[in-house]
Amino acid sequence: MKAQINKDERIEFRISPEDKKMFQRAQRLSGSRTFSGFVTRTVRAKSVEIIGENERILASQRDKEIFFKAILADIEPNKVLTEAAERFKSTQK
Repeated sequence: MKAQINKDERIEFRISPEDKKMFQRAQRLSGSRTFSGFVTRTVRAKSVEIIGENERILASQRDKEIFFKAILADIEPNKVLTEAAERFKSTQK
């Protein structure tokens, strides 16, 4: 049994007759029963894609900033890191 979804919000916008015909054709080709449902699903899918891409870009930007702050910081390595580096160097001889 499907959960009931509250659909109280409305969106109105104007489009050209050519766009409307194209959207309606796409709706028929997609097999969507209603034009409203087609537009909602299509806009929702594209919105999820855009938001996901934006979040990946923001995350990669944050990661880049964190990485370069760590690399360029004037911080001495701690004892554990120094010992690990020494162990690694000894295996490379």
